[in-house]
Amino acid sequence: MLIGKVIGRVVSTRKNENLVGNKFMIVEPLAEMGNPENKIIAIDNIGAGIGETVLVALGSAARIGCNMETAPVDAAIVGIVDEGCGFGE
Repeated sequence: MLIGKVIGRVVSTRKNENLVGNKFMIVEPLAEMGNPENKIIAIDNIGAGIGETVLVALGSAARIGCNMETAPVDAAIVGIVDEGCGFGE
């Protein structure tokens, strides 16, 4: 799991049928979490917005965290950070 900032969204009209109806966001990991140059595309089922700091689950935890065990998902936004965690402040 990592903490990052939502910096954009991805619009895809054609996608795997298991992904239809889902929103995708571009997340930049905070510097303390790794290389911010390595942006992540994460499925967003919780309604995160651009500029928000989010928790991102990776790998099989992402599929479980968004109830999509059979979908091709590697990253999922599973939480929005409400207040300081010591990162990026």
